[in-house]
Amino acid sequence: MSVNIQLEWTPNPSTLKYVVDRRLISSGAVNFTNREEAEKKSPLAKKLMDVKGVTAVMVGLNFVTVTKGDEGEWDELNDAVMAALDSHLGANEPVVDEEAVAASRAAAAGTGGGGSVEQRIRDILDAEIRPAVAQDGGDITLDRVEDGIVYLHMQGSCAGCPSSTATLKMGIEGRLRELIPEVTEVVSV
Repeated sequence: MSVNIQLEWTPNPSTLKYVVDRRLISSGAVNFTNREEAEKKSPLAKKLMDVKGVTAVMVGLNFVTVTKGDEGEWDELNDAVMAALDSHLGANEPVVDEEAVAASRAAAAGTGGGGSVEQRIRDILDAEIRPAVAQDGGDITLDRVEDGIVYLHMQGSCAGCPSSTATLKMGIEGRLRELIPEVTEVVSV
């Protein structure tokens, strides 16, 4: 089966976004920053992590964000990533183990206590912020809330992006403080 893959640049020079013509996961995004985790949860991420120079992979609804390390050059990496995506998706191989991903999400959601402030933050992230950063090949998830400080994980193209601090402070922090007076600061973990 043929797969259409479109390459998009992101604000992070170390990250490229590959948009495909099919749904890859049921919801959200899943981030892989090491080969061992990819092996357990995503055959596609494992295949991409095998490409020399790839240091992280994020699978979104209809896109894959690939991050390169210092030893990778996009001229070489892009061809290998495109080939891996084409062969994997073209053969209709599984993208992620949905059960393993669901278990990880459930564990992460259970770590924060789930208070009403935390739920309101999650709702704003899901409704407004995550869709916006997904357009640039990134994702942002809530780690925890402590004493008015919101701790967020920056993933995909957001991790290490030169403009992520501005996005975090001027965009996300401003919006959360506007809607939730209990929020005093937003920091990346």
